[in-house]
Amino acid sequence: MTPAQQIAYIVRTELRAFVRYPKMLVATAAVALLPALYALIYLSSVWDPASNTQSLAVALVNLDEGVEYRDHVFNVGWQVVSKLRSSHRFGYVDLHDAEEARHRVRQGTLAFALIIPKDFSSNAIPGAQPGGGKLVIYSAEGNNYETAVIARQFATELGHEVNESLNERRWALVLSNAAGSQHSVDQLRQGVEQLRLGAAQLKTGSEQTASAAKTLSGGAGKLQGGVEQLTDGMRQLGTGLRTMDARRPPNSELNRLKAGAESLAAGHGELSRGLDELQVGSQKIREGVAGFQEEANGSLLVSTRVKDNANQLVNGVNQLDEGLKSAAHAQRELTDGADKVSVGVGALTTGMRTLNGGIRTAVGKLPEDSQLDELNRGASALANGNFALADGLQKIRAGSQGLSGGLDLLANSLPAALDTPGGSAAGMASSVQPVMELSAPVSNSGSGFAPNILPAALWLGAGIAAFLIHVRTLPRRAQHFSRPAQLLGKMGLPAAVVVVQALLLGLAAQGVLTMRVANGPAFMLTLVVSGLSFLAMVLLLTKAFGDAGKAMAMVLLAVQLSSSGGVMPVELSGGLFTQISPWLPMTWVVRAVKASLFGAFDGQWARPLVYVAASGVAAMLLSMVVGRWRFVKTTAMRPAVDI
Repeated sequence: MTPAQQIAYIVRTELRAFVRYPKMLVATAAVALLPALYALIYLSSVWDPASNTQSLAVALVNLDEGVEYRDHVFNVGWQVVSKLRSSHRFGYVDLHDAEEARHRVRQGTLAFALIIPKDFSSNAIPGAQPGGGKLVIYSAEGNNYETAVIARQFATELGHEVNESLNERRWALVLSNAAGSQHSVDQLRQGVEQLRLGAAQLKTGSEQTASAAKTLSGGAGKLQGGVEQLTDGMRQLGTGLRTMDARRPPNSELNRLKAGAESLAAGHGELSRGLDELQVGSQKIREGVAGFQEEANGSLLVSTRVKDNANQLVNGVNQLDEGLKSAAHAQRELTDGADKVSVGVGALTTGMRTLNGGIRTAVGKLPEDSQLDELNRGASALANGNFALADGLQKIRAGSQGLSGGLDLLANSLPAALDTPGGSAAGMASSVQPVMELSAPVSNSGSGFAPNILPAALWLGAGIAAFLIHVRTLPRRAQHFSRPAQLLGKMGLPAAVVVVQALLLGLAAQGVLTMRVANGPAFMLTLVVSGLSFLAMVLLLTKAFGDAGKAMAMVLLAVQLSSSGGVMPVELSGGLFTQISPWLPMTWVVRAVKASLFGAFDGQWARPLVYVAASGVAAMLLSMVVGRWRFVKTTAMRPAVDI
């Protein structure tokens, strides 16, 4: 017999066994429908959960008391609750007690609860610190993990919406304030201009003051020198005055001096009178001598010698008379001088008395040496202060120059006009909008689960199809058939069932679930090839390990589902799952399904499908050499399922 005839013989033998038991035909039909039914049931449950969120009971507990902020009253909690009610996203239940809401969530009567604290508005409106306003979303994760995931997503979206609303209000306030800022800038420029003028005047005044201070400092130095000379002179003057006061004549001596001067004047008066009388007597003598001379000259009795002596006497008398006249004249002048001396001495004594009083007064008024020392120290301090003043004014001058320069810089730095923000408050609060560009789009949640569920259904169908037959049993006549014929003949009936399963699964996905398929023929081919490859693997395990191989096939299904990346990226599973993923056939089945169903991976479905087919062929080749066949009579060929 040819290999084809050998395969056909084994297939006919298996079919006769099924025909003898009509219930097996019903069981076979049920097995053929099982993967499609499994996929329909599971995918229908997760097809579009977002459309049924209104069935989730969610508590709204608004305890917000509102806040009065900048002459406005806000109650953000009331606004949040009102907006949520209008969205009808969940089945909202209004409660007024936070603990009751938490209790009902823990009991499972509520999916989760939104609790708005009483200080929510007072913390959220000012925005004093990040996350000041707390919105509490309470969920019991152990009750239902997916519900907790929905609650987290709801919390994120709600926080974003509330922040966006608050930001819009804040930007509205910013825009209204910015409109008045231009006027403030103009006033600021005017004020700076006035400051510039004042700084310029201050600079000029400080320069003049510094110059005057320099002159004042020089004068203070000279004043200090003059004060030192003055104090020295005052000390010398004081010493002289005190000496004069000590040596001044007493009044008694001055009186004696005055009396002496008066006596002198009186004596000169008497002397003048005596000289006058003496002059009169001299005149008489001169007249008598002149008469005697005439008589002597006329007398012959008088000798010549007498006459000569008489002449000499006349001359002497004349000289005496002249002398007396001169003496009288001098005496008169002396008398006048004595009178003047007497008057002067009187004035002198009076002046001396006055001078004595003045000296005593001056001595009493003279400053003490300690006072002169203090004056000297004060002059020195004044000079030092003037030097310090000059230095300080110099610094003020430098500071005024810096102030003037700084104000010039500030004036030049001020904008001529204030650039107010453009746009609207809503646009500024939400100026960025992420735009998702999707490649290989997935229409809904159920379609997203399909790349994981469809391969699982095919594996499950292949396993159940293998349960319909005794994998290790062949008719005795096939004992001498070739190994490929033995294997292919044994696979014939379950392979046909698997092909029907794959076709029904594809039709159910497209017809019943109305999945949008990017490449229909490739999708159907992927299901058929994957189902046959899975069947080859299940037969390999069963032929090698018997019924234990069937259990191993179920374990392998779980491992492959965890490592294939059908729903969640396998990289997120980490560890062993990531390492074994490329070596598992279901990984490539999932990739081929995604490529043909969604157009993922640039629609490259052929290469992963070749890997799947190669793994099926490898399983068939191994099945030819591992395990042993059990050959029985044709009449002993019975179905493996007891119905």
